[in-house]
Amino acid sequence: MQINSDGSSAKKIAVASGAFMGLAHLLYLKQYIKGAFFALIELVFLATLPITCSKIYDLITLGTPKDHLPVKLRDNSVFMLIDGILFLAIIAVFVVMYIISVKSAKNTYSDYCRTKRFLSQKASIEEISGRAFPITALTPCLVMLLVFVIVPLLFSIAVAFTNYSAPKHITPANTVDWVGFDSFKELLLGGSKWSAGFARIAVWTLVWAFAATFTCYFGGLLVAVKLQESNIKLAPVFRFIFILPYAVPVVITMLLWKNLLNGTFGVVNRTLEALGLLSYTADGAVKTIPWLGNATLAQVVCITLNLWAGFGYFMMLSMGTMTAISKDIYEAARIDGASSGQMFRRVTLPLVLYQTMPLIIMSFTHNINNFGAIYFLTGGSPNVADSTTTFAGGTDILVTWIYKLTITLQKYNYASVIAVLIFVVLAPFAIYQFKNTKAYKEGAV
Repeated sequence: MQINSDGSSAKKIAVASGAFMGLAHLLYLKQYIKGAFFALIELVFLATLPITCSKIYDLITLGTPKDHLPVKLRDNSVFMLIDGILFLAIIAVFVVMYIISVKSAKNTYSDYCRTKRFLSQKASIEEISGRAFPITALTPCLVMLLVFVIVPLLFSIAVAFTNYSAPKHITPANTVDWVGFDSFKELLLGGSKWSAGFARIAVWTLVWAFAATFTCYFGGLLVAVKLQESNIKLAPVFRFIFILPYAVPVVITMLLWKNLLNGTFGVVNRTLEALGLLSYTADGAVKTIPWLGNATLAQVVCITLNLWAGFGYFMMLSMGTMTAISKDIYEAARIDGASSGQMFRRVTLPLVLYQTMPLIIMSFTHNINNFGAIYFLTGGSPNVADSTTTFAGGTDILVTWIYKLTITLQKYNYASVIAVLIFVVLAPFAIYQFKNTKAYKEGAV
């Protein structure tokens, strides 16, 4: 079929490429290999369309109860949800390929109008192979990203809009239903122990994140300044000692401290008893300090031990940043009569903060999800008023509560709601951090 080189056949190309993938390449543009490739994609999609429609229908309904069948033969709503999301992703990929096919036809026709000739088959193959190499190389990564990142992320979000929870909606014995924003309302605005527990844990999570971040940062900064100003010969030894708590895995240090602070047989309380620093009850029993048995005291202990374990990192980071500050600045400040405190406030702190602010933000987002520091030290304990219903203790943060909701209570819908809310809070920090990277600013990304 003939087309004009004056641009008047643009509508014909658009209609043909939109009607069927690769049709314009085969009929008008004489790019038979590219057209056959695009056509094959649509043929495969059309051949699997019944399966796709079935999976999308299952995604919408999430199955129907079939109590008369054995458990293994009943509809599994979770599998239906995963399969439906996966097929939605496949449809999205197909739509993208369809758009690429249409744009390819239009671009090829534009080149024909400019050059007044079609590429030879050999030149066409060379062009396709040259352009296809980066796509071919990236395809495995894109497939893995789709299957192992995007689909699970969408599944986690979708669960928040279902009633997937014990005891009545656990698969495969029972089915799961779409409930919209009911789980969000129950957890955030229900006025029950669940909503009260969520508010308490959310507030403590923010307090923990701020306290854990800034105590470690400023603790490490102050130690770095002292080591820098002291000029003692043993400074490297102290740096080595201070970095050890950070270097040791957190699961080991926190479990060790959990045993040391045990209210009954812990070494700390027994040492205080041996030193005569503990009081006695009327019947002569020792009144031990409930380091991890009182909610408020346990929270203070969590922040303190996190400072002990984490300040070494910021100490090394601050010392590395301070070495880049010219000594001439300090010398000029001394000549002007500035004291050590004034030089710290006016010179060291502003310059170090400027260089390390992105890392402070990263540390804050990390501490919101700092599962190990809380779980391995206290396990979320001690219990508080709403713990019987929510299973959330006095030191639980949102991420440790998610663990308990899924593993212990099987409240997957509530856990998913919390995960979505955490994502909404942390996403702006991640975007800000990414937009401040050198690669983004220079246009490399």
